[in-house]
Amino acid sequence: MKILIAYFTQTGNTEKVARAIYEEVLSQGHEAHLKSVADTASDSLNAYDLVFLGSACHNADLAEPVKKILESITRSPSFKMAGFATHATVKPEGKERERELYEEWAGRCAESFERISQEKGIRLLGYFSCQGAPSPPIEAFIHSAIIPDDEEWQAYIADVRKRPNDEDMEQAREFARAVLSQS
Repeated sequence: MKILIAYFTQTGNTEKVARAIYEEVLSQGHEAHLKSVADTASDSLNAYDLVFLGSACHNADLAEPVKKILESITRSPSFKMAGFATHATVKPEGKERERELYEEWAGRCAESFERISQEKGIRLLGYFSCQGAPSPPIEAFIHSAIIPDDEEWQAYIADVRKRPNDEDMEQAREFARAVLSQS
């Protein structure tokens, strides 16, 4: 298969995940291309059998450059798609508070992939997300608006600054294998 891994990143987190997916796709013997969203035109996507599209999470949703490329895809394209995103909020597994925070601050990313795929008639083969280290301004925002409790903040920030980590990269590779097995 001919596969594109396109991503939008500002801090490098989404690019790390994209590279892990790219390496896995190559290791499976597929032709793979790794590009930033800025270097990707929506009309070029039909040249691929499968597109992995990645985004940083902005304002609880996909970043604008990714939403723009998704919105500009023509109806019923020939390619299949898988989405991925990095976010600086907590992981959605575990306690109710973690699920609520994730839904409030990153939950629309998956919803946007689903909604646009349905609207455009794109076969969406999956979605992956993982934490990424926040930039200093985002750290400050999270501490003041989302996790103001100092004890909770210290536990959160000690972990998220290490993300995406080796475990996240392995999960991204597993995601790529699962998507490839559906193609």
